[in-house]
Amino acid sequence: MNIDIIFRIAGIGILISVLSIVLKQAHKEEQAEMLTLAGVVVVLIIVVQLMSQLFTVVRSVFNL
Repeated sequence: MNIDIIFRIAGIGILISVLSIVLKQAHKEEQAEMLTLAGVVVVLIIVVQLMSQLFTVVRSVFNL
């Protein structure tokens, strides 16, 4: 597993949290919630791609 992926996910989390705090301070709670939801979706897409790669590797190891 590549450590860059962990740093990418952590960076997305930090960026989303900072932007969410800024939006909440500007009394734009709805936009902050949408931004948080978008961040979760982006991270889930990254995780699903990694799981797909894992299943491909497992399939090739066991010749399925």
